[in-house]
Amino acid sequence: MVDADTGSTTETTDRIEIYADYVCPFCYLGTRSLEQYREGRDEPLTVEWHPFDLRHGKRNPDGSIDQEVDDGKDDQYYEQARQNVRRLQEEYGVEMAHEMASDVDSFNAQVASWYVKQEYPEQWAAFDEAIYTALWQDERDIGDVDVLADLADDIDLPTDEIRDAVADEGIQTELEDLFTEAQQKGVTGVPTFLSDGHVARGAVPPEHLERLVEGDGSGGRR
Repeated sequence: MVDADTGSTTETTDRIEIYADYVCPFCYLGTRSLEQYREGRDEPLTVEWHPFDLRHGKRNPDGSIDQEVDDGKDDQYYEQARQNVRRLQEEYGVEMAHEMASDVDSFNAQVASWYVKQEYPEQWAAFDEAIYTALWQDERDIGDVDVLADLADDIDLPTDEIRDAVADEGIQTELEDLFTEAQQKGVTGVPTFLSDGHVARGAVPPEHLERLVEGDGSGGRR
């Protein structure tokens, strides 16, 4: 089995899938929880990332985000979400530069990440981490191809390939198909963790991920 982080073959049978979108604060917090769980394991864990597009219904043809689209989320929803982000930051010991990124579109970042995952799997984990850090720690616009090229350059990925990938309509269509496939599988929100037929939704704590992978499969909700 190939570890998605290293590209190397491992002997472990433990595996977890994660559906995530970089612009979701709970996805960032969920990856922090996943990292804490992995650090506490004695054995490697195979992690399989699946992109998910939260902005699909609000994206204009020119790629801008239409904030006026009614997505069923009102001010009360966002205030509750901010409170939950603050609570989980404290629980997981995570610093974040901001609590929401409603004006950022992650489509270009997901296209670039998917390309790296396919072509440079041994460097994908570092690129994935760099994208999250750029948005949630450094407040950079991960929808900007120049930002993505800078992140790629920092980990010795070919920046020209990243720029070409973001502009590649074939890869864009592939991503859109993956988003549709995720919805058809019943993924309606992120982060969603799956392991051996069991599911956990939300930024669940490390002990829930442990049960999901190693125990009774009860990941719970968050």
